[in-house]
Amino acid sequence: MELTPMHKRVIALDVHQAKITACAVVEHDDGRVEVTKRDFGAFRRDRRALATWALEVRPEVVVMESTGVYWKSPFAALEAAGIVAWVVNARHVKAVPGRKTDMADAQWLATLARAGLLRASFIPPRDLRELRLVARQRQKLVGMCSAEKNRLHKVLVDAGIRINVLVTDIHGASARAMIKALLQDKPLHEVLDLKGRLRASREDLFEALSTEQLSTVHRFVAGEILQHIEDIEQRIARLDRYLLDALVPWQPQLQLLQTLPGIDLQGAAMLLVEIGADMSVFGSAERLASWVGICPGNNESAGKRKSGRIRKGNAWVRRLLCEFAQAAARTRCAFKDKFQALAIRKGHKKSVVALAHKMLRTVYAMLNSGTFYQDRVVDYEALNVARNAPRWLKMLQKHGFIAAPTTA
Repeated sequence: MELTPMHKRVIALDVHQAKITACAVVEHDDGRVEVTKRDFGAFRRDRRALATWALEVRPEVVVMESTGVYWKSPFAALEAAGIVAWVVNARHVKAVPGRKTDMADAQWLATLARAGLLRASFIPPRDLRELRLVARQRQKLVGMCSAEKNRLHKVLVDAGIRINVLVTDIHGASARAMIKALLQDKPLHEVLDLKGRLRASREDLFEALSTEQLSTVHRFVAGEILQHIEDIEQRIARLDRYLLDALVPWQPQLQLLQTLPGIDLQGAAMLLVEIGADMSVFGSAERLASWVGICPGNNESAGKRKSGRIRKGNAWVRRLLCEFAQAAARTRCAFKDKFQALAIRKGHKKSVVALAHKMLRTVYAMLNSGTFYQDRVVDYEALNVARNAPRWLKMLQKHGFIAAPTTA
């Protein structure tokens, strides 16, 4: 296949766990095309040798496929050497039949790059790229904590304790204090004294906290699970502090994102380290949604609309957006109306994905223009008056502009 070259000097890398196969395609001034193939290891000395060799070739661009996490170390080595490197989506570079060896894969990748048929994927700046490790570890720990909380609930139910019937969250301050007291085998009247602000009556709690079936094994297992939950919560808190401290230079963007319903400070921080603050690298909200994998699939043939299933993308961002969407659907804003209108005909899950798509497009517009979110169904003037009217009236009465109300 004849491809018109757009770059004269390119290097393509086929990255594996223990080996990096490189292919350089260089077009000389006399029109002669030289193809050079090299193999490198995956250790630090090998990555340095790769960067040194690339500097000798002086490529216009170096391309590699996004193979798991293996591309990150060669990318960092090339970046440190000042070499322009592209990470391309492997979905766009399917191997051609007959090119199944590593050398052929690298050469075909170089051919496509030389013809200008590849587009670089978004790679955030190094500081945000490293903070991704913190944000993603936090997401993993939150999932682990949720699983342990569910397991603790099952153990308590197995022991005949039905406190979950009376409280919304058995891991609230009062409910957890009562569970700890039960596991420590304290008298039931002392357990009930820890009720706090729970609306349930002492009589109902007495029945729900019956310890007739609570055996020594139940206490041991539940105690281990509870200890694990508290340990995970402490780790999550440390990750939160580290992430927010590192994002101090991005305070304007964090404040901007928090004006969107459903996004709190921690959610804004985790979203920012994934998509960055510069929206010009995506070019449009549609490209950002496609990169995340939250937009509807485009599959139409012969005038028939086929499956609109979303494609694979950044699962970490997609998970965050779905959480934001479910939170926004419970607020009094335009997103709630949108969700309710969609849920009637699409169901809950598809409506959450559609609302997440809409919120991502809104995030793009906010970060691109630097403007705060303004909801079309919220009367901000009325909210401002309701919040400040008592203080205004008190000051007007103090300075004699209006008469103080008389008591009968």
